[in-house]
Amino acid sequence: MKIIKLTAISAAVLASTAALAAEPVIVVDDTQAATADAVVYEAEPVAVAYDAEPVAYEAESAPAAYNNDAGIIRNTTGAIFGGTKTLFNTAINPAAVSAEVGTLGYGANVAWSMNDKTELQAGWAGGDVADLFGGDFDAKDINYDVDTDFSNPYLGVQLRPASNWLTVGAGVIVPDNDIDVRANAEGDGYYSIDGQKYYAGQASIDQSTAEDFGGDNVGNLEGSLEHRNKLAPYATIGFRPNINNNWGVFGELGAAYLGKVDADVRYTGEGGNEVAAQDAAREAEAELEDKNWLEWMPIVKVGATYRF
Repeated sequence: MKIIKLTAISAAVLASTAALAAEPVIVVDDTQAATADAVVYEAEPVAVAYDAEPVAYEAESAPAAYNNDAGIIRNTTGAIFGGTKTLFNTAINPAAVSAEVGTLGYGANVAWSMNDKTELQAGWAGGDVADLFGGDFDAKDINYDVDTDFSNPYLGVQLRPASNWLTVGAGVIVPDNDIDVRANAEGDGYYSIDGQKYYAGQASIDQSTAEDFGGDNVGNLEGSLEHRNKLAPYATIGFRPNINNNWGVFGELGAAYLGKVDADVRYTGEGGNEVAAQDAAREAEAELEDKNWLEWMPIVKVGATYRF
């Protein structure tokens, strides 16, 4: 019986080598042959083959590019390594151009879309705009005619907080504005400064006659104003409704802080009281520099926009 079992097992092993991985291996222990039949053990076969799970290597996805339509950076990697290309593409592909007129002057701006609510704007406004706000103003008792030559380049951000026509803007202006003033004499041809009458040279009143009227002949008072700020922060609120897919209009109200005013007033003309004329010019300068509202430039503008 023992020999038959061994022979059968050997034949099976030799005939079915390929099936070893699936079939159990029969091991015969004949150490107990003297006392009993051989003991047969079933052992797990030695692994012949391995079913290895396929290893899949996923290629690293390329950094996400800047979405030019939405203006949103989708991941940091794309922002860093694609930054130069993105910046260049954005710079040469503005979202809109606008023409404007207002208290800063006549001008235009270019806008770049950062996302659906935010635009970066760069523009310029200037020229002679004195007539847009009346061409004159009062400083205490003196009325002044104004001539202007404005140059106001600016850089700002325009927000649509509710994603509709309402806009809020902020930024800085680099003002380079020439403002010339000329005092206007009142009814009888005099300026009144701190209750003192100073007669203008065109009033056909000589010094002795002016003294009879309780004043001095000081000629004409003319001068210029210069704001101290080289950078002027501004803020606006406005509306920007669209007419169609490309065209729209806008209006804005706000103010820019230009800082304290330095005034330079001088007298012109002949035949007057030079000492009194110097006093009048100094008093006029002080009144102009004391006018706090001159520190602020009101911003009122309207315009049209073309969107690409």
